[in-house]
Amino acid sequence: MNFKRQIKELERKAVKWWPAELSQREASLSVIPLLLKTQERFISILNLSKDKPKQVFKVLKASNFPANLFLKHLVVLSDFGGERIQRLNADFDNLFPPPGVLQPRRFEFVWNGKKYEYFFKKLPLQGVLSNTKLGIDGKSIHISDTLSDLKRDLIMLLLFGANSTDSTVSEILRKCEIGGLLGRPDELETFVKQRYIWVSRVTAGARSNTLGQVAQQYVVEFLKDKLPADYKVTPSGHLAGVSHTKGGTPTRFDIVVERNVKAVAVEISFQVTTNSVIERKAGQAKDRYNSVKETGNFIAYIIDGAGNFQRSSAVSTICDYSDCTVAFSDEEFDVLVAFLKEVLA
Repeated sequence: MNFKRQIKELERKAVKWWPAELSQREASLSVIPLLLKTQERFISILNLSKDKPKQVFKVLKASNFPANLFLKHLVVLSDFGGERIQRLNADFDNLFPPPGVLQPRRFEFVWNGKKYEYFFKKLPLQGVLSNTKLGIDGKSIHISDTLSDLKRDLIMLLLFGANSTDSTVSEILRKCEIGGLLGRPDELETFVKQRYIWVSRVTAGARSNTLGQVAQQYVVEFLKDKLPADYKVTPSGHLAGVSHTKGGTPTRFDIVVERNVKAVAVEISFQVTTNSVIERKAGQAKDRYNSVKETGNFIAYIIDGAGNFQRSSAVSTICDYSDCTVAFSDEEFDVLVAFLKEVLA
């Protein structure tokens, strides 16, 4: 198999534009900033819903706050995301058995020392209940949505699930407790803001990611899935003995794949619009290639994007100083996997 491609062959294999899956991943990273921006309005809606549990629906409608965004706040605060919502819907008959013909399912919970009932209007949903159907995925969340019966059902569960009179339901929804703070504004604000401080820290790296970093994550996941267990795949790794200057700071590569005493450094560049990034990588290519080869290791490049191929001289230089050059697609990553298995055998 030819691993060391030149630019013409590489361009024939290239996808040129961002794959839909990567664009969707990147879009999902933009959700947290939107939630942080709107948390004060979210808190005010809850503070005005202090008299009875279902008052939140009247306040939400009067506020013109998007229902899908309100639901997303609850999903994040209760740590009850897409997979859990799917399982809840799939197991709904066991958790909330239908009481009889033409009778609605009900959810019984305790609030302020008093029992309340909520009758489900839409759940369970036929088929898979996804974030897209709820309008809370990375793309849909930026489009205002109205308060539907399905959203009503989930809002009640996410607000009061931890207070269910059914011990099984309350355990499954144990983090769905924010409704218990209605009517206690100071505690509510503290809870929400502290929770978002934690969420912000957890997602700080993800929110600062560019599409290029999302691409890096995708490749790491692909390699870990396709390579045997004794291959170590490290994002933002370095090779022993390779540094910017002799004895200086170790050179960091996008991905390092190791097995036994040998390793392959992998660099990624995917630029839809032309810019100087590919020129910088090209300027480093010869020195990096020589440094890596001196240690007995290898270097590979993933090059794609219409913008990169507008700078053919830079891409050609990278191809010259690479042990393996592939484009950005699963088919091409299989070529990279074959190269890794051959040189790290």
